[in-house]
Amino acid sequence: MLQKAIFFANINMEKTEIMRYLKNEKLNTKEVELLLSKKLGAEVKIISSDPLGGGCINNASKIDTNAGTFFLKWNHDCEANIFLREAESLEELRKAASGQLCVPKVFAAKKVGSTPGFLVLEYLNPGYANDNSDELLGQGLAIIHKCSADKFGFNADNYCGATPQNNSWKNNWAEFFGENRLRFLLELIQKERPLPSSEVKTYDQLLKKIPVLVPEESSPSLIHGDLWSGNYMHTVNGPALIDPASYYADREMEMGIMTLFGGFSQRFYDAYNSVFPLPHDWEDRNLLYQLYHVLNHYYLFGGGYRSQALQIAKKYI
Repeated sequence: MLQKAIFFANINMEKTEIMRYLKNEKLNTKEVELLLSKKLGAEVKIISSDPLGGGCINNASKIDTNAGTFFLKWNHDCEANIFLREAESLEELRKAASGQLCVPKVFAAKKVGSTPGFLVLEYLNPGYANDNSDELLGQGLAIIHKCSADKFGFNADNYCGATPQNNSWKNNWAEFFGENRLRFLLELIQKERPLPSSEVKTYDQLLKKIPVLVPEESSPSLIHGDLWSGNYMHTVNGPALIDPASYYADREMEMGIMTLFGGFSQRFYDAYNSVFPLPHDWEDRNLLYQLYHVLNHYYLFGGGYRSQALQIAKKYI
């Protein structure tokens, strides 16, 4: 979402203005230059910067350097390793995409410490949707979903937005979805926004039914993990995936967040199915996979997401 940004400053800033802006946000630009220099094998200096808007969590800028243009985002008030985990997701997606779909290259990532953590990515020049953008996105995502693993999970725990995700490896999908996703998130909720005992009982009943609600035979697919319309963007080189929360899952999990907020046309789904057809009954389970994201929104924001999640749970018990 952050790189799908709107410039609120179109003018080039002088070096002193750039550094004043970055200093006010407590970012150590020397750390950015140092990590970029190490990655590229030559001294890198920031020449100019344009702040970017479009996100509500992190600060972001387009930075011009003597080695080229990059996208930079940073934060001090977040989980220490959040940018490292995002970098891992991007790198995994980029490998799986095989050039069929744009995924920004990672150049540097730093943990939050005494100074903000940050992520430096390839800068993707914004573009506009064209006649075949939906088809390219659908086909590209299907290619990524064909990337598989021996188990369900990921090499490290990561975050869906700001919410921790337990990615410990599991041999079967029912166990991963029930324990690593629903139960883990429900336990987080009980610490922050406790549910009444009657609702806890409903979710306990649902968790017991997960093995008969999801396919017994399911193959792990690499997914974006948080693919709503704000987490892909149109570039001059075609559609691109950004801000992932990746892991290996039943690929129907991806459709949960995608259908929850919409933004994907029938042409997208037709193109996806032309490469990697979904099971004929995938929509029967779609609300079940939406539940994870509805519960996550309740965990983050409270409000009506609680009743929405409960209604979904009751449909499956």
